[in-house]
Amino acid sequence: MIDVTAGGEIADDARARANVVRLAMAQALAGANSAVIFATGSIIGATIAPDISLATVPLSMFVLGLAVGTLPTGAIARRYGRRVAFIIGTACGVLTGLLGCFAILHGMFWLFCGATFLGGLYGAVSQSYRFAAADGASAAFRPKALSWVMAGGVFAGVFGPQLVQWTMDFWPPYLFAFSFVAQAVVALVAMAILAGVDAPTPAPADLHGGRPLAEIARQPPFIAAALCGIIAYPMMNLVMTSAPLAMKMCGLTVADSNFGIQWHIVAMYGPSFFTGALIARFGAPAVVALGLILEAVAAMIGLSGVTAPHFWATLVVLGLGWNFGFVGASALVLETHRPSERNKVQAFNDFLVFGMMAIGSFSSGQLLANYGWNAVNLVVFPPVLLGLAVLSFSSFAKRRARLVERI
Repeated sequence: MIDVTAGGEIADDARARANVVRLAMAQALAGANSAVIFATGSIIGATIAPDISLATVPLSMFVLGLAVGTLPTGAIARRYGRRVAFIIGTACGVLTGLLGCFAILHGMFWLFCGATFLGGLYGAVSQSYRFAAADGASAAFRPKALSWVMAGGVFAGVFGPQLVQWTMDFWPPYLFAFSFVAQAVVALVAMAILAGVDAPTPAPADLHGGRPLAEIARQPPFIAAALCGIIAYPMMNLVMTSAPLAMKMCGLTVADSNFGIQWHIVAMYGPSFFTGALIARFGAPAVVALGLILEAVAAMIGLSGVTAPHFWATLVVLGLGWNFGFVGASALVLETHRPSERNKVQAFNDFLVFGMMAIGSFSSGQLLANYGWNAVNLVVFPPVLLGLAVLSFSSFAKRRARLVERI
């Protein structure tokens, strides 16, 4: 490790704090992009798809875009800098809105799926905002920087569903068409904000330096961190993407669905104002464990009834669980690599998380259509138990290693 002076750490943290403000704003706007797609995707799919079982495919394409975009995002950031990757991502967001609107107006299901795939690419880039906030920051400030950027999603939780509510009937009978035009404008605003991020040009050592990725990926701490992220995010996504269509199948209104998604997103990002402090106080493994347990509790609530309050409570608790689980797992990833390795390790971690999300998302429509809402919730329990077991083993091994070092 390289020692730095206290003055250097203060200067680096000042730069990181300035970036955090812009990245949090961009996170909020990118979250609004996701909110528009998740609030409308399955409903639009059910309207224009050739078969009802394909209704959630647009959402699955969004998740596939998340998975496909992670490694290129890391490669672009490593070669040209994070800011270039950010601008390319927001350009994909603009195309998402324009193509999505066109597809709705003309009833073109597969074009709409292509639009949501581009939205996923935008989402893949936005996932790197949390890691970008930690670049150059002191070890003490990194968890806070990461969680504060995630807190930008609180605005998305309010703004995204409200954007849908305000615009969904603007072009009758084309429900949600103008929502995607508004989403394109939001992506343009995010592009302007990200253009001012202070992201230095990568050093030559960042292109080829550090250990091989395979060596890093074999570390037990990385395995535990990645696995917890793989469980926390895909399980949340499985339930969240199914919920709007399940609510419609249970006779609830679009307004009920929008309300549930809105507060789900608020619950996803709201705790980020203090998640970093919780990680600093209790450690990332404890916060991750709490998140996984809350996701299991959300599934229990989902199994207990199908009224609007049941769906709302499920989505809120699910969002809380995701925040603790995913932010905590991201903090664990930061402990597994050196500075010169950050782009490739972070991109690989996100590839694993969103690749698994894509696999699960493509099956969510079939799961809901063929087996119902209860089956969606029951799927949550085995992965959560696995995650808790691996996390416990990793924490025990780490404590034991520290004891051995002291002897």
